Amino acid sequence: MTDNEIDPILSERARKLFAGPIAFLKSAPALQHLPAPSVPEIAFAGRSNVGKSSLLNALTNRNGLARTSVTPGRTQELNYFDVGEPLAFRLVDMPGYGFAKAPKDVVRKWRFLVNDYLRGRAVLKRTLVLIDSRHGLKDVDREVLEMLDVAAVSYRLVLTKTDKIKASDLAAVQAATEAEARKHPAAHPQVIATSSEKGMGIAELRTAVLEAVES
Repeated sequence: MTDNEIDPILSERARKLFAGPIAFLKSAPALQHLPAPSVPEIAFAGRSNVGKSSLLNALTNRNGLARTSVTPGRTQELNYFDVGEPLAFRLVDMPGYGFAKAPKDVVRKWRFLVNDYLRGRAVLKRTLVLIDSRHGLKDVDREVLEMLDVAAVSYRLVLTKTDKIKASDLAAVQAATEAEARKHPAAHPQVIATSSEKGMGIAELRTAVLEAVES
C-alpha cells in the first residue's frame, strides 16, 4: 500500500469512533488547567480565519462542537474534546494565530501558552497545522512550523477550503505545500486536502488522526 492509500480497516474504525460519543471537556487558559495527561492528544493549529472550527465540526460530524467565531482570533485558550467511550483520545483546538488586530499582549500570551504546551505535553501525538488552500503557506505559518520543529513535535499540514479554488490551482498548492513540508524535520511528508463544506478529505483526516493516536 502506498503512502497515499488509506487502510480500509483503519478507516472504518476511525469512522465508527468519530460517529460515537464526542464531548467538549474544558477550556484551558493556562497550563495548570490542562486535564491529566492520561490519553493521547491530537492538536489543531492554524491562522485565525483558516476554518479550524468548521473542520473540527466536519471531522466529528457535529454542527456545533467547535464554535465558529465571527471575530477571528477571539479564542485564546486550549479547547479540549473527549473522543470515544471509553475515552480513546482527545482533540485539542489551539487558539488561532496571526490575526493582525490582536493586541500585542494577547499575541505574547498565545505564544507562551502554545510554546509551553507543545514542548511539555508528552501525550501530544501529532499537531495538524491547517493552511488555507486559497493562500498557501504564509510567513506566520512558517514560524509555527519552526516552533514545532524546535519542540520536536510531529505535525502534518492540512489544506482547508479546497472547494473555493479550481482543481488545477489546488494541485499546484498541494505540490508546493508538500515540497515545503519535506524541508521540515518534524513534518509528515503527505498533505491532506480538505473541504468542510463538501466533505472532501474528511475520511482521510479521520484515518490520519487515528493512525497518529496509535503510532
